[in-house]
Amino acid sequence: MASLSNRESRSAGSTTRGFNMSARNETPHKVIQELGKKKCNGSWEESTENLTMDQVKKVAESQKDRLTGKSLYARCREVMGTCVAMRVKVEGMEPKEALNAMSEGAFNEHFS
Repeated sequence: MASLSNRESRSAGSTTRGFNMSARNETPHKVIQELGKKKCNGSWEESTENLTMDQVKKVAESQKDRLTGKSLYARCREVMGTCVAMRVKVEGMEPKEALNAMSEGAFNEHFS
């Protein structure tokens, strides 16, 4: 039996190569799709990307099987955590501020 080289073995099982960003199903790609952009700016100082809570809920619902949160509220918090890394604001606030506001009940109307 011939053994595969490192490079061959890594690419042999790869099924994700060649996909469009829109065809990918990871949470960051769903956030980008909701924003209607191809990529995020990546800078807080120049950040123009902003998600509404309705968009956060839509991403959380579409990612229900991939996120670990048991409730919609918990899954929305996970999506907002993804927004931290992506430098995407939520309801005009930095995601950490929005998460704190969410903990204080600022977005309860979306979850009742």
